[in-house]
Amino acid sequence: MSNSQSSSVQEARRAIAARLREILRDAGLTSRALAREAGWEESKCSRLLSGRTPPSDEDIRAWCRICGAENEIPNLIAASRNAESAYLEWRRVSRSQKHMQDLALKLFSEPQYRFYSSNLVPWPLQVPSYMRAIMLRFNDFHQSAASDVEEAVQVRVARRRFLKDGSRSCALIIEESVLRNRLFDDDTSLDQLRYLLVGMRQPNVSLGIIPSEARRIQRLTETFHIYGENTVSIELTSAIITITQPWEIALYVRCFNRLAGSAVYGVAAEEIIHAAIEALE
Repeated sequence: MSNSQSSSVQEARRAIAARLREILRDAGLTSRALAREAGWEESKCSRLLSGRTPPSDEDIRAWCRICGAENEIPNLIAASRNAESAYLEWRRVSRSQKHMQDLALKLFSEPQYRFYSSNLVPWPLQVPSYMRAIMLRFNDFHQSAASDVEEAVQVRVARRRFLKDGSRSCALIIEESVLRNRLFDDDTSLDQLRYLLVGMRQPNVSLGIIPSEARRIQRLTETFHIYGENTVSIELTSAIITITQPWEIALYVRCFNRLAGSAVYGVAAEEIIHAAIEALE
């Protein structure tokens, strides 16, 4: 485990331990009394309170039950599960672009997907040439020797089949600047812009564009994806962070809704795309 990842995991563990300590104190109990009630060795309580040992789901349930804090169980369990898997460094998975795409597949069992992007067109509406350009640029930045870009592109293209499933919906919000970024060659950018006009017309797809001059109630923020009601994925320069704690997910849902309030849709969004196309032609 790298130092940056280790510190992130340890920080998460310490936060869980601190919350267990607060619950114990609020209940007016000692660790010895809790251990006796739970049928544990007292040393187990010490390890849990120091963060040396991550609590199991059953440990959390027992702790909260004994302390009369059953309402804390869902958030604590989510936080504990998330501590080990929340922070995934790009360099740990960048040896294989296909592997990176395969890792994402497990997120696609939800009926609703919400994407906000301040830098790139989100993958559900990407054309293959745009996907390929992103992956090659990623390899260059992270000094990756991954040679399976074409396989990864095919996996991502196949993953778009969920858009054809009428039982699922996809809402996307992008900044207008995403349409005008000169990251790739003009042909790739034009192909992508033209496809947006097609993809946004799918019945279960909603594409909102926040105009550059729009008055907004939510500041420009990091790119994030919301999968159903249970997972948020955030892409940073060094890593991808997965959030599963209900209170944090609620914040990102609120953020998405506020961003949507500044976006334009339908004909107004098409006009912005056409203007970006004309600027390149």
